[in-house]
Amino acid sequence: MSHLIGTYQCKADPKGRIKMPAALSKQFAAARQQPFVLKRAVFQPCLELYSLDEWNALMEKVNKLNRFKKKNNDFIRRFTAGVKVVELDATDRLLVPRDLALIAHINKEVVLSAAVNIIEIWDKAHYEKAIDEAAVDFAALAEEVMGDDGSDVS
Repeated sequence: MSHLIGTYQCKADPKGRIKMPAALSKQFAAARQQPFVLKRAVFQPCLELYSLDEWNALMEKVNKLNRFKKKNNDFIRRFTAGVKVVELDATDRLLVPRDLALIAHINKEVVLSAAVNIIEIWDKAHYEKAIDEAAVDFAALAEEVMGDDGSDVS
C-alpha cells in the first residue's frame, strides 16, 4: 500500500461498524482484495488498521526476535494481543470487534487518521485530546525527530 493521506470523522453504528469515507476507500483500492489486520496501538488508546501486506512486513521484523529472551517473548505476546483479521463489507463498512472497541473507547464519534502506511481508529474525544496534548511540544519533537537529515556540516 502506498502512503495514506487524510483524517476523517465518521460514526460507528450500534453494531460497531464504521463506514469507510470514499476518499480513504479509494486509497485502499489495491489492498481491498485481501483482508486487513486490526490491533490495539502500542502508545495511544486507539486501534491500528494494517493492510495484510503491511502486517506481513511488520511480522517479518518481529519474527527475527530471539524468543529465548523473555523480554522478546513478552513483547510479542503483548504486541499481538487481540489482533483480528477484518474485512470491509460490500458497502465499505468495517466491523470493529467489541473487545477492540472497548480498548479504544470507540462508541459513536470516530476519527480515522492516516499514519503513513496504516490507519489509526480513534474515539473522537480521545483523538482531539491526544492532538491537543501533542501540540504543546510538537515543534521541539519535529526538530528532534526530523531535524537531523545527516547533511549538517557544521
